[in-house]
Amino acid sequence: HAGLLSLTAFKNSTVDEMITHCKEVAKIIPIFGFYLQPSVGGRILDFNFWRKFLEIENVIAIKIAPFNRYQTLDVVRAVAESGRNDIALYTGNDDNIVNDLLTDFVFAGGKVRIVGGLLGHWAFWTKKAVELLEEIHSITERNAPIPAEMLRLAVQITDANAAIFDAANGFAGCIPGIHEVLRRQGLMKGRWCLDSSQELSAGQNEEIDRIYRDYPEMNDDSFVRENLDRWLRD
Repeated sequence: HAGLLSLTAFKNSTVDEMITHCKEVAKIIPIFGFYLQPSVGGRILDFNFWRKFLEIENVIAIKIAPFNRYQTLDVVRAVAESGRNDIALYTGNDDNIVNDLLTDFVFAGGKVRIVGGLLGHWAFWTKKAVELLEEIHSITERNAPIPAEMLRLAVQITDANAAIFDAANGFAGCIPGIHEVLRRQGLMKGRWCLDSSQELSAGQNEEIDRIYRDYPEMNDDSFVRENLDRWLRD
């Protein structure tokens, strides 16, 4: 077991105050760092924070989800320079999934890879997500050239994520967007949220329609249809 450690309650705290908190949690349970983008409640965690965070022995992994290239590099460079090879990195950057997973991050301290994802985007079309991750691992494990098709797919996935996560409106419709996809597949009866005020933004449903129309190969609707009755029965 490990604890995914959010620092959203420490918006005005210093690095040392946050590190002290992390150390206290790590005395009880292995911890999984979490860099959440500020636009949905996170805060900036700079390179200095991550270097100090990685000095905590009971840190085992980090989810990197700032939706920002510079801030993502702060984390992976900190891991490289820490000298630790026991840290598992996971992307939470739904806007850059494929590139995060394909890239060798090379710094003076060594090479770092992001090995998987903890992604809202993988809450739907999950069969295709599994296939994608397996294909990427096959490429990276063989140190094979990256096919141009992978780079095209990276753009298409980001485009799909923008629609479903409602990037145009600061991610206001993110959760309803995910629920809408699951509703269309029959996995949910509606797109209701615990917060009843959360709903799709204006035009978001049409954007999801566009994604279905433009990238039909990206969804796993046929797989869900083949198995839905059995899943619901079981």
